[in-house]
Amino acid sequence: MKHKYLVLGLIATALLGCGKVQQAADVAPVELDKNTEIADGTMMLKGRWITEPNGDVMIDPQTSGLTVWNDKLVSISDRSADVSQRMQLHLISPDTAKLSDKKMMLSLNDSLKDSCFAGYIQGNPDLEALVAVPDEPGVFLTITEDASSYKGLSESCVNQYGQSGSVDYPFVLIRLEVQKDNSVLMTHARPLKFSPSFNLGNYPNDGIEGLALSQDGRLYFALERDAQDRARIFTTTLNQDTWLHDRFIVVEDSKVKLPAFKHGNHPINALELYERDGHEYLFAAARNDEKLWLIDVTGQHETLIINLGFYASVNEPDDICSAWEPMDNASIEGLTIIDDTLWMVNDPWKKVYLNNISCEQNRAKYEKMAPLLFDLPIQDAWFTLGGNER
Repeated sequence: MKHKYLVLGLIATALLGCGKVQQAADVAPVELDKNTEIADGTMMLKGRWITEPNGDVMIDPQTSGLTVWNDKLVSISDRSADVSQRMQLHLISPDTAKLSDKKMMLSLNDSLKDSCFAGYIQGNPDLEALVAVPDEPGVFLTITEDASSYKGLSESCVNQYGQSGSVDYPFVLIRLEVQKDNSVLMTHARPLKFSPSFNLGNYPNDGIEGLALSQDGRLYFALERDAQDRARIFTTTLNQDTWLHDRFIVVEDSKVKLPAFKHGNHPINALELYERDGHEYLFAAARNDEKLWLIDVTGQHETLIINLGFYASVNEPDDICSAWEPMDNASIEGLTIIDDTLWMVNDPWKKVYLNNISCEQNRAKYEKMAPLLFDLPIQDAWFTLGGNER
């Protein structure tokens, strides 16, 4: 019998017995007793400002990915970040939300300097998503997105890579490897090939925003939108031959069941794989919606939609503002998992980020486009309904 899975908002009260939290624009923020609470079916998350070693907030990193390495969270910035944040990996302590003082700058390996993509990826590429490679310590994957402002491919490279089934300048998967001096080499680069039947359209800045990688090399790609304005998830399998040549990586439709919407933009901006009781799931962040999607990798079950609400810490609370300020938008763009905790980092969305300002104590932080770190314990209730496993 096919189970019908409900939005978390319908099951949270029954399974977890939580009360309501009322919010209004003219009411001081609600005090949360725990790091995570459920109110009206919404997971309420308390975020800590990510800070530099000297205690200052991180300035405009435009975070585009999050993963785990050596018990640290690792993030990467896109091309619109402050110049001080680009082309490097950022190490973040999950315990303190503080950045490491180690500089992990990206550079091009000599073997890539003759690549068709060398000019773009060694300049200011739009790097999106980041995932650590299992069983290869210090190896990561990232991917390029928007290259619309770049001069483009040479004539010979257009002949080789001009028909990607997506954008004019193809999305390029890049292998990164940390060196002994903490520098990071871009060692390999391969473009993605999509079937024309996928009908992706040519949207360079609405491309691949999430990567997730399984232990056996199954790689998932989250696309913000196709020609029908739908988020998509594609997949391929990496193996020992993946980096032996520079031809297209051909991807397949994952055939997972994603939510269908009649109106609005509902992109995926981050992706992470989670294994539970021998089954694999994908967590996806729907940035525009402030929601989390829990996706069955086998495609047998509908996606579960989890409502999220976000609070930012207030360092000096007063009679007007308590210790936690409700956010208008968080715009999550990085997901990763440590044990059974889902970690999230936001990408300060310049168009709407200042809408978060209600407490003057946080005004300067928002104006600096400073990001926050959130953690969410993975809930048993997401995987069961009426005692039946998903």
